[in-house]
Amino acid sequence: MSQKNKANAFPVPKRLPLIPLQGSVLFPHTILPLFFHSDNIVKLLEAVSPHFVGGFFSQKKENTLNPDISDLHSVGVAGRILQVVKLPEGGVNVLVEGISRIVMGKHVSEEPPMLAHVEEITDEEEKSIISDTLVQSARSLFKLYLSRETALPRETDGVLKRLESPGRLADLIATHLDVSLIEKQEILECVDPLERLKRVLLLLSGKIQAFETRPSLSPETTRNSAKAKKGHMVWQQTKSIQKQLGEDDPHAAEISELRERARSAEMPKKVEEVAEREISRLERMNPTSAEYTVSRTYVDYLVTLPWNRSTKDNLDINRAESILNEDHYDLEKVKDRILEYLAVKKMRKAMKGPILCFVGPPGVGKTSLGKSIARALGRRFIRISLGGMRDEAEIRGHRRTYVGALPGRIIQEIRRSGIRNPVFMLDEVDKIGQDFRGDPAAALLEVLDPEQNSSFTDHYLDVPFDLSSVMFVTTANSISPIPPALRDRMEVIHIPGYTDEEKESIATAFLIPHQIEENGLRTNPIVFQPEAIQKIIQEYTQEAGVRNFEREIAAICRKVTRELTQGKEQRRIINSRTVEEFLGPQRVFREVKEERDDIGVAMGLAWTENGGDIMFVEVSRLRGEKGLILTGSLGDVMKESVQAALSYIRSHARDHGISQSLFSNHGFHVHFPAGAIPKEGPSAGATIAVALFSLLAERPVRHDVAITGELTLTGKILPVGGVKEKIHAALRADVRKIILPRKNKAHLEDITNDVLTSIEIVFVNHISDVFREALIQ
Repeated sequence: MSQKNKANAFPVPKRLPLIPLQGSVLFPHTILPLFFHSDNIVKLLEAVSPHFVGGFFSQKKENTLNPDISDLHSVGVAGRILQVVKLPEGGVNVLVEGISRIVMGKHVSEEPPMLAHVEEITDEEEKSIISDTLVQSARSLFKLYLSRETALPRETDGVLKRLESPGRLADLIATHLDVSLIEKQEILECVDPLERLKRVLLLLSGKIQAFETRPSLSPETTRNSAKAKKGHMVWQQTKSIQKQLGEDDPHAAEISELRERARSAEMPKKVEEVAEREISRLERMNPTSAEYTVSRTYVDYLVTLPWNRSTKDNLDINRAESILNEDHYDLEKVKDRILEYLAVKKMRKAMKGPILCFVGPPGVGKTSLGKSIARALGRRFIRISLGGMRDEAEIRGHRRTYVGALPGRIIQEIRRSGIRNPVFMLDEVDKIGQDFRGDPAAALLEVLDPEQNSSFTDHYLDVPFDLSSVMFVTTANSISPIPPALRDRMEVIHIPGYTDEEKESIATAFLIPHQIEENGLRTNPIVFQPEAIQKIIQEYTQEAGVRNFEREIAAICRKVTRELTQGKEQRRIINSRTVEEFLGPQRVFREVKEERDDIGVAMGLAWTENGGDIMFVEVSRLRGEKGLILTGSLGDVMKESVQAALSYIRSHARDHGISQSLFSNHGFHVHFPAGAIPKEGPSAGATIAVALFSLLAERPVRHDVAITGELTLTGKILPVGGVKEKIHAALRADVRKIILPRKNKAHLEDITNDVLTSIEIVFVNHISDVFREALIQ
């Protein structure tokens, strides 16, 4: 049985304007976007009405600019214009839907617009087993072809399933097939639908075989290669046309601008040679290539780095001292070091920037101190956080062979600042990590070494950059995680936590005025009474710094502001009762001294990141059991301190009148209250020994005495850290007598006379001295 295709919804006129196609072939029942730039065609298309039908014929030669009728193939397609978009740079984009095949007949007009009589060709299709088999094969092969080229769209799969006509299927496949224009034109001129589909199958099979024989060359690679070649040809053609028109070449103008910027960047001679060599490479490259973008970015970094741009230091020492005192309370050691640097800089112009490391608990002002230093020196301030950094390329950059390579953070921030001598803060240097991508701490060794950083070489730049005029400031909460080699390159300045009295002074001078300003109370200021400030410190915060302390002050100021905006009577005075009303019940409960003397219980002193605190040690004797039980979330060093204290007492039991039978028939349980809080360090050794000795000798320990010191097996008392914080913790707990190692006597210089006169400090060298001072005779 034979059948004709259904009549087209849009009848084809007997006479049509001829529209030449350059580099493309339109097929019936397909939609194709086309671009036209010929003035005659553009005028015709701009004037047409919706659904205009024209005759679209491919040119015999692609490069013919103004073709006549003899330059066109005789078989084309009647097409309906769906959309015409005029482009601002000239020409039009047209969306065309093919209707049916046509054959060019008698010419009516050979002058633009060309007109000719046309004859419509309809497909004569015969339904048979052969046609069904060819359709099934074509569907399968086309799906395979599309899957190699790109992901098969869902709508395309649906169209293929519904399409049963051999001729229309052949036209659809030919539209998407990547073959030459001659081969597409031959398919268009093939009138027999089955013969047409056979030709398409042969071309389709050849394409798929090419994929199979070249598995290493992916479709994406093939497309990219073709795209690159096409881009290069377009670039060459564009250059030629611009030359003929006498227009400036934008590529040449860009190269000229880069050279001018390189000359004005005041680079070192060797760097200037590298930049010129790279610019010369850019001059010979195609601007549309990926490699051009990589090289262009590299040159941009070279010419924008501040090779010789710097700010002039303000060497007025009195002004700098005033700024530092204005921004921060106390911190005399840090301020003295900055002023010393300025003094030396004033006397000796050419000097390298210091590498300072501020170590202290959170909230004591380490980061803000860096900003104050920059303000005092008149320099720009840069800060990057090293916390969690695990890739050494973050410091030294990636080599340019990697896709998406960039310089390290050091060079990026220097470039962003625009000067070569900023104050550069490396925050949280103790929290650097490391993994298979390298060790950032090791990469910092060159950055923070004054002897090496004058020729710091970033992997991306691959040329040396002078960092010797940068003032590097690092911060850390603890010095122990920092590798020794890196620690050795920095001048470590310890910033201790603030005492309650210092926090009160800071609140009065800095925090309260700042929060009054921030919360809109400048015209209606409030006054915090001293007992209110102390209540916030002691009952609502537990920290070495003032970060949470300031948050609580801010909370009170916000509540006052809310009352004021609601029309309530403003509170001018903030007392302890107001604090409890605004902040709620007490949240922090500090340890206080015992009310009476007790056997087997001694009070020690601890130093944490939140400041100083008192700590109790409790010892009990277990009859019929041997061994030692330790509880209270103890670290390894503290466990060893308990073992050392017990070993000393056992080995010197006879000297102190203790029976050895107590050790052979009894076990001991040593407990540190507040078991949820981890405890570590050797400074509790003397306290543990006092508690054990008190239990065995049955002599009570004075409840108003606090002890600290590391104990050796020979009974010597070694010095400990955090003396200032521990003394203030004892004062808060109403302790009036402290036992310290004698070698810690030098550490009392940081403590005010008011504190020293309000507490008795006993210095000891041996544990027997501690027993004499701490135990009741």
